[in-house]
Amino acid sequence: MARPRREGEDGVLTARDIGAELGERATLVQFSTAFCQPCRATRRILDEVAGMVGGVVHAEVDAESRLDLVRRLGITATPAVLVLDASGRIVRRASGQPRRADVIAALGAAVL
Repeated sequence: MARPRREGEDGVLTARDIGAELGERATLVQFSTAFCQPCRATRRILDEVAGMVGGVVHAEVDAESRLDLVRRLGITATPAVLVLDASGRIVRRASGQPRRADVIAALGAAVL
């Protein structure tokens, strides 16, 4: 008998896991904390890229309130960014403030 899937298991996240609807083509998931200065800049970059590419959304997760998911995914620093394809599969991950060009390149792996 199959057991129920847990959050973040098998490298797949759902809308329930991240607290927001997944994008039609891809989702940029940002793990942040309240006093993280690079998180603010990362938020701007991801919002900008999501606005440029149709079917892509940016969802932000408060790492402190979702320690269960942070631990399960092995998030060790903020900001951390996961790029999900349309089905919620994690196709790229990075920590630290990303460059816009790197986010756009990572989206290529998710939308192909």
